[in-house]
Amino acid sequence: MIALISLLLAAQAAQPAPLAAGPDQPEGLPPERLQRIQAALQEEKLDGWLFFDFRGSDPIATRVLGLSSRGPRSRRWYCYLPARGTPQKLLHAIEPHSLDGVPGQISTYASWRVRDRELGRILRGARRVAMQYSPRNEIPTVAKVDAGTLELVRSLGPEIVSSAEIVARIESVLTPEELATQAKAAEIIARLQEATAQEAARRIRDGHPATERELQEFASQQMQEAGLVDGGPLVAVDAHAADPHSTASDGVAGRNSLLLLDFTGRIDNGPHAIQGDLTRVYFLGEQTPDEIARIARIVFAARDAAIDLLRQRLEAKRPVTGAEVDDAARSVIARAGLADAFIHRTGHSIGLRAHGDGVNNDDFETHDARRHLESTCFSIEPGIYLPHRFGIRSEVDACILPGGKLEIRGGEAQREVPALLAPEMPAHSGRTP
Repeated sequence: MIALISLLLAAQAAQPAPLAAGPDQPEGLPPERLQRIQAALQEEKLDGWLFFDFRGSDPIATRVLGLSSRGPRSRRWYCYLPARGTPQKLLHAIEPHSLDGVPGQISTYASWRVRDRELGRILRGARRVAMQYSPRNEIPTVAKVDAGTLELVRSLGPEIVSSAEIVARIESVLTPEELATQAKAAEIIARLQEATAQEAARRIRDGHPATERELQEFASQQMQEAGLVDGGPLVAVDAHAADPHSTASDGVAGRNSLLLLDFTGRIDNGPHAIQGDLTRVYFLGEQTPDEIARIARIVFAARDAAIDLLRQRLEAKRPVTGAEVDDAARSVIARAGLADAFIHRTGHSIGLRAHGDGVNNDDFETHDARRHLESTCFSIEPGIYLPHRFGIRSEVDACILPGGKLEIRGGEAQREVPALLAPEMPAHSGRTP
């Protein structure tokens, strides 16, 4: 989700999901995953993928290679996965078992001179090698290798290219079972958002409006009872909703307040449960004000423009990039004269973490020219933020299913901002006048 979890849940949200080896997943790189990586490298016409890490500097390497936190890794290590052939590991002499779960030949070094010699031997003949590098830092989530290491590898001969495409193919493509867990998480989140909004309305009717903190506590309890983990609720009222990263908790969800709910979570702690991530907005009054309704219509139209572009391209079997999806949504808001009020990307990759390693819908914060892939999930969440007044964001989860069909998760996308205190229509008597 765009917003960070509130201060109430910051400690919980800071805990990373078990992205590497877990209790149900053995540590290391299994043969089938290595085969997938090598097939992707061949298709991208790359000679190999070089991983480098120093004291956890590259979490992508940790995830791709299936490493846990067990064992010391205090020295620099290198792992080269060639497009064809046997992986090569270069480890410090005092930590020769650092990558025991990864297949391949082991070389050790103690001095930097031996390291350079051995690394040169491993890379001999390689012309194009992928690393966690992004030209101009366009995709910062991939840019994990320091400039000095890039200089060292370049000095040994290979051209270094970004691993961004390979990372997306290996880390963001989901199995049918994983796609199913995502659908379930989104379904639960949508139900709990509605319950939280109705709780806010109930408290107003009872004469005791809830604070943001109290609604966060209510939603957190509901999420816990539903079995959701690795996430939490963001609750933002009125002007706080104009801050996409609001951590406020003292706002009062009173009569005639705008209520924004942004929830994320997955159905269990296992290695195959995928995040749900949805945002909806409500009005805690009898009739939604014209200005809120107008801004919401623009946001909803921007969201739908992004969805329409995806569907059109997928049905035509034509590629669509994250940058193009962002442009489709952003152009709607720009035509309405509110370009400066849309201050974040249109969406992000979704995986075990709410913000995954796949394609982001972004041509604003970054230029993500990667193509969307089948069996992946991502958010579509344009927003308009009017400082000191209110903000509107509509977030849905979009999944490209096997075969290229686009599915929007979390129930029907919002078409209006509901007025939750509107008087109920009287029941029909059943008699003909």
